[in-house]
Amino acid sequence: MPLLLIVLFIVVPIAELYVIIKVGELIGVLPTLILLLADALLGSWLLKHQGRSAWRRFNEALAARRFPGREVADGALIIVGGTLLLTPGFLTDIVGAFLLLPPTRAITRRLLKRFTVGRFMVVGMPSGGRGPFGPPTDGGARGPSRDYDFDATAEEVPDDGSGEPRLPRSDRP
Repeated sequence: MPLLLIVLFIVVPIAELYVIIKVGELIGVLPTLILLLADALLGSWLLKHQGRSAWRRFNEALAARRFPGREVADGALIIVGGTLLLTPGFLTDIVGAFLLLPPTRAITRRLLKRFTVGRFMVVGMPSGGRGPFGPPTDGGARGPSRDYDFDATAEEVPDDGSGEPRLPRSDRP
């Protein structure tokens, strides 16, 4: 991990400066600055366009009651790619464009999935013998585990057509 941080914060900026200086020597200072500005503007436009598209697909997945794993991964890659495109430098612009364009983002998503699947594990259970979403894990019925937990039942109240809210009839003791 420390080696990765050294690369990110020392080697990458030095490499960026080297490439910017070499491009500046090749085409001139003003065209280099214009090219860097154009990269940033293109990056912000791509970030906006791809971000909206990913957000729409995320909402569609939720509406279809489907787990939005792909959409979340796309959103994260779009944020990273947009940030890299807004950062001045040609090397980060190349990586940022790679992450923002849908075909190459799909490749990156597959590589990321292959790298991360099986590397994470959920350990332990919440205290009190309850599952992660409330019901007891041992199959037995237990009362509330905390003073703000309540065990209750719900009953559907049929509409009588009056449009007025009403309480259900209490047929039970």
